[in-house]
Amino acid sequence: MESASIRGREPLAGDRGRQELAAIRVSEGWTPADPGPLGLAAFALTTFVLSMFNADLVNKAGEPVVLGLALGYGGIAQVLAGMWEFRTGNTFGAVAFTSFGAFWLSFWAFVTFFAGDIPAAHVGDAVGLYLIAWGIFTTYMFVASLRTTAAIALVFVLLAATFFLLGIGNAGENESLVEIGGWLGLATAAAAWYASFAAVVNSTFGRTVLPVRPLTH
Repeated sequence: MESASIRGREPLAGDRGRQELAAIRVSEGWTPADPGPLGLAAFALTTFVLSMFNADLVNKAGEPVVLGLALGYGGIAQVLAGMWEFRTGNTFGAVAFTSFGAFWLSFWAFVTFFAGDIPAAHVGDAVGLYLIAWGIFTTYMFVASLRTTAAIALVFVLLAATFFLLGIGNAGENESLVEIGGWLGLATAAAAWYASFAAVVNSTFGRTVLPVRPLTH
């Protein structure tokens, strides 16, 4: 992701990054646009809307509005970003965006088709397991993000905490933990939006307008 992510071809990578970018142009004849800002924006917006309901800031009667976002933007758009990250050779971005795009697609499918099949007494445990499992995945992706930028690492540490709090809160039917998880989700969305914004602005202006603090040297 340019200026907000982890690829060596980004502007903040210095001479080496520019040399690698030039090599791509020579060998391939074209340079694909950076899919990172799209993936981050899709994740941020969908997370923000769902977290507004989890934090009990919006009446939960409107929660189905999340499903359209989960399918179209958080899901399909993010998976497409992940596929393009494979094309650019960015393993971290490919795994992250494809996985979290699939998370939103699975969330949409669960609520739309399968939630009603779970006995009411076991819904909390099932959703809790689902979210905690995603928390485990996010935790090891956070470890990998420590070789990217501070902006991206912040997204992953906040997201891991969000998943665990929501998972434990749902499993234990603890509304307070779910609300705290909702607030952390809002912080996660803000961090992801910043990383996306930085990537778009820095790339468009051709210089560092918004810092993201690379963690590699």
